Amino acid sequence: MNLKETIIQESMRLFSVKGYCSTSINDILIVANTSKGGFYNHFASKEILFEHVLSDAQRIWRAKTLAGLDQIDSPVGKIEKLLENYRDLYLKDNVTFPGGCIFITFSVELDYMQPHLAQEVNKGFIGFKSMLARLLEQGKDKGEIPVEVNSAELAEMLFAGMLGASVIFGLDKSTDTLDRSIDSLINSLRLMREAYQYNQGSLIFSPGVSQS
Repeated sequence: MNLKETIIQESMRLFSVKGYCSTSINDILIVANTSKGGFYNHFASKEILFEHVLSDAQRIWRAKTLAGLDQIDSPVGKIEKLLENYRDLYLKDNVTFPGGCIFITFSVELDYMQPHLAQEVNKGFIGFKSMLARLLEQGKDKGEIPVEVNSAELAEMLFAGMLGASVIFGLDKSTDTLDRSIDSLINSLRLMREAYQYNQGSLIFSPGVSQS
C-alpha cells in the first residue's frame, strides 16, 4: 500500500470515529505516519481528502452490501440479501469502520458544519433509495408484492430502518440488537411476499373461480 492509499484508509477509520470536522490534519499525520509534506504531496487540502475517502467508502459499501445479489433472481430476495450483507459484512466490519457507518457520521455532523459536503453524502442516500424502489417495482412485475404498495414509501421505510439500526449499533455495539433490528426488516418483507403469493395462489386454484 502506497502513502496515498494509507492516508485515505487511516483517515477513513478516523472519520468514522471522530467525524470529519473533529479530525485534524495532525491526527491524520500521526496515524498515517507521515509529514505535512507527505500529506500535501497527495492532497491539496483536507476537503480533497474527504472526496477521496467518501469515494472509497462508497466503493467498499457497494462491494460488501451488494455482494451476491446478481445470483438472486427474486427482486425482493435481492433486498433481503442486501439487508443481510449490510448487517453482517458492512456494519460489523469494525476494522474498516471502527466508529460505525461513516455515512451517518458524515451526514449528522456535516449538515450544519459543511453543508456542501453533506450534499455529496446525501446523493448516495438518494441513489440507494432509488435502487430499493426499483427493486420493489420489479417485485411487483414478478408478482412478489401487491401492486398497490407504494414503492417509494416502502423504500423510505426500509432506509429509515437501516439508519436506525446503524445508529443504535453505533451507540451500544450490541450485535444481538443489530441482528433483531435487521431481521425485523427482512421478516416484514418476507411475510409480505409470502402472504401475497399465497393469496394469489388461493385465488387462482380455488374451486369455482374462473380461470379465464
